[in-house]
Amino acid sequence: MIKFSFAFILIFVVLNSHASTITIYDQDQQPLQNAVVWLTPLEKQQKVEPSETPFIMMQKDRQFIPHILVVPQDAKVEFPNADSIMHHVYSFSKTKTFELKLYREQPQTSVVFEQTGVVELGCNIHDWMLSFIVVVDSPFYAITNEQGQVSLNIEQGKYTLNLWHEGFTDFSQVESEAIQLSSDEYSYQLKQHVKPIIAIDVDEFDDYE
Repeated sequence: MIKFSFAFILIFVVLNSHASTITIYDQDQQPLQNAVVWLTPLEKQQKVEPSETPFIMMQKDRQFIPHILVVPQDAKVEFPNADSIMHHVYSFSKTKTFELKLYREQPQTSVVFEQTGVVELGCNIHDWMLSFIVVVDSPFYAITNEQGQVSLNIEQGKYTLNLWHEGFTDFSQVESEAIQLSSDEYSYQLKQHVKPIIAIDVDEFDDYE
């Protein structure tokens, strides 16, 4: 019986993976920026090990940074407050309901996101503060750039292509389709309409400290 070391298997997987560029277009055939893209293998299970290093969703200048954070299932997320004022972070989302009551600097505990799905975040003090955490069941994920593209280091094969954008009419839903990834480039056009995102100005002179 031939035995393979973990190091050998890891090297084999890396050598057989390559960067694939995926371009996402909206219904008007325009490149779609800020779309979350992740691929789930269809032919074999891809176990996602929880990261020991927590992900960061910061509050700075009375905004969440980043506006969209993608994390694998069971990830820990910390919510440091870099402002001089207090924030009150919460979510009523079905995927994860939690509340971090008024605090400065660092909350006492991180938040674990056990279920996949979309989590909408808000601040109970500053109504314009809005952000999203997208929890995925795959290590192959990214957010599209201005050209509507992501680059994923992944083997060719059969996958479920999953997409999410905050402009979806129901932003708790994900659009998915089975695909065959057989080249270095792949393009996909959304089946649903994406609403324009309206930016809400930060109120720099609110009285709350």
